[in-house]
Amino acid sequence: MAKRLLDLLLVVDVEATCWNGPIPDGQRSEIIEIGIATLDVTTGERIDRHGLLVRPTSSTVSAFCTELTTLTQADVDSGHTFADACALLRTEFKAHQRVWASWGEYDRQAFERQCAAEGVPYPFGARHLNAKTLYSLAHGLDRELGMAGALAHAGLPLDGTHHRGVDDAWNIAALLGGVLRASRPNTARTSG
Repeated sequence: MAKRLLDLLLVVDVEATCWNGPIPDGQRSEIIEIGIATLDVTTGERIDRHGLLVRPTSSTVSAFCTELTTLTQADVDSGHTFADACALLRTEFKAHQRVWASWGEYDRQAFERQCAAEGVPYPFGARHLNAKTLYSLAHGLDRELGMAGALAHAGLPLDGTHHRGVDDAWNIAALLGGVLRASRPNTARTSG
C-alpha cells in the first residue's frame, strides 16, 4: 500500500462529452478534460493548476458540449488517451497517495465508470472528499450549492470559464482553501 501524503489536496474537475437530449446511439459520455488544482493543506493556499485534454474514443464532441465547455472536437483530438491521462495522475500528481476532492460525486463516478469500461486502473486512492457537501456543512447551509452559487456565497469571483475543468478545479480549490483556513484560527486569513 502506498504511503498516504497529506501535504496537498488534489482538486479535480472533469468535463465530459454531453448532448442536449439523449446520448446518440453507439456513443457514451467520456471524459474530455481533467482539471487539477493543487491546494496546500497547511496554508489553504492554491499552488497551481493543470488541464489535461483527453481524446474520446466512443463519442464525439457535440455542438451543445462545445457551447457549454468551449472545447471542440479538434481540441480533444490532440489530447491524451484516457489511460495515459490516468497514468499521469498517478505519476505526476501522486493521485493514488493523496486525498482528492471534487464538487459533488459526478467526477468520482465518471472516473469509476470510464476506468471500468476501458479496463484502465483507477488513478486515485480511496480518499475522496465531496467538496460540495463539506462546503455546505462548514457554512451551516440547509442545501448544497452549485459551484458558482458557492463562489457567490463566499464573495469570490468566478475565475476563468465556467465548465472548463482547469478553471472549475481552481475555483473549487479557492472554496476549499477558505474552509481549511476557517478551521484553523491561527492561520492567516488570506484568499489564495
